[in-house]
Amino acid sequence: MNVEGMEGIKAKTKPIFWRLRPSERQIILLIGDTFMGFLALFIALVVWSREDWLRLSLSFLVERTPTWFFLTPFLWLLLSIELYDVRRASRRSETLKGVALAAGLSLGLYLLVYFSSDPNSLPRLGVAVFILAVSILTIIWRFIYIRIFTAPVFMRRVLIIGAGRAGENLVQVIDSIWPLPFYLVGLIDDDPAKRDMEFGKHKVLGSSQDLLEIIERERISDLVFAISGEMNPEMFQAVLTAEECGVEVTTMPLVYEELLGRVPILMLQSDWILRSFVDQAHANSFYELAKRLIDILGSLFGLAALVILYPFIALLIVLDDGFPIIYKQERLGKNGKPYDIIKFRTMIKEAEKEGKALVATKNDSRITRVGNFLRKSHVDEFPQFLNVLRGEMSLVGPRAERVELVNKLQTKVPFYRARLFVKPGLTGWAQVNYGYAETVEDTTIKLEYDLYYIKHRNLMLDLLTIFRTAGTVFGLRGQ
Repeated sequence: MNVEGMEGIKAKTKPIFWRLRPSERQIILLIGDTFMGFLALFIALVVWSREDWLRLSLSFLVERTPTWFFLTPFLWLLLSIELYDVRRASRRSETLKGVALAAGLSLGLYLLVYFSSDPNSLPRLGVAVFILAVSILTIIWRFIYIRIFTAPVFMRRVLIIGAGRAGENLVQVIDSIWPLPFYLVGLIDDDPAKRDMEFGKHKVLGSSQDLLEIIERERISDLVFAISGEMNPEMFQAVLTAEECGVEVTTMPLVYEELLGRVPILMLQSDWILRSFVDQAHANSFYELAKRLIDILGSLFGLAALVILYPFIALLIVLDDGFPIIYKQERLGKNGKPYDIIKFRTMIKEAEKEGKALVATKNDSRITRVGNFLRKSHVDEFPQFLNVLRGEMSLVGPRAERVELVNKLQTKVPFYRARLFVKPGLTGWAQVNYGYAETVEDTTIKLEYDLYYIKHRNLMLDLLTIFRTAGTVFGLRGQ
């Protein structure tokens, strides 16, 4: 297409502002949740003041209502952090699970404070009404969001540039997600042999010469660049013109991360670690300091719980399979530095008779009866709070692995040692998103989650991981 044709299409093509991106959806969810939180607070105050409008007075608010009670909507937002994953927010079942988890955590925190405070010093009725009201109102609002904001008019219309292996892989990812994250119109590719080819339900619509016409005709809002090799000048110019028209251009790896919360390591070039990941993996000093403070605080609470639970757990382990109670094993920490991890013993004695490192599997026959419960409840990991306090581990990070397994897997899985850029964690993004890694393929997927965490780690992601871990603990879904 000549320059005049490009300019003509550029003049006609307008950006579509109502196609909501993930960050915009999160803002909408936050606004709605905040409103519902304060509405629930108002309802709780009304009921607490005996449902008499005249009793809800300034004197009641000043004299009887503790200051912390006015902060309950913000605490609810914090406990509902899992609901801000736009992939989960679009599903009713995940919404119900998230609200139930937030309500359960709210009730648990209140009971913890209640039983450690003076009798009749806390507003039982007000808290109970708030938790009930905010749970119901949040569910109503979230169902309204799903009904309205997942409608086609608010969905991005996407065109993939490149119908090679990366483009085909991305199509498979998109088709595996429900509800759809956006509407995939199709693909384009300059290879004549791929013209009119179909990948699933999606067709190769044309080449770079057709790009601007397709954008105008199909009302495309986003282009996803999925070409791993060289790009010809015509495609490059067409993409630049499209971006000037207001169409957002992004790359396949970024979309993959957005959709799955993983890094597509099999789609990346061999020098990706040096070209991109190293710079992105460096966190700022404020985050590192805040994370360490959270680790210390969390480990102190964990060790306090361990002191209380230890006699009972030790007795169960001894009655079930004898001594020893504690299990120590060398693992690799940050930058490959070895340390001894501490856990309650959950497997039979001499679980590795030949001295070879074996990966634990689902329904592993070596796990004792008591060990099965300890694993499902994550109680077996409580002694690791000592590792966290000593700075060998963090509350959140990749799973700590043995030297033998790391040496073996790094020859089979690309970028495997990159997970050693940070401290291993008592829990982690890979652990809460994926189960046991019994095969190389499973290990690859878990590594994709680990590298996503290292690349994007921040306090919000750490808190999300911790709250999701709490959900697996209360639901006895640990492994």
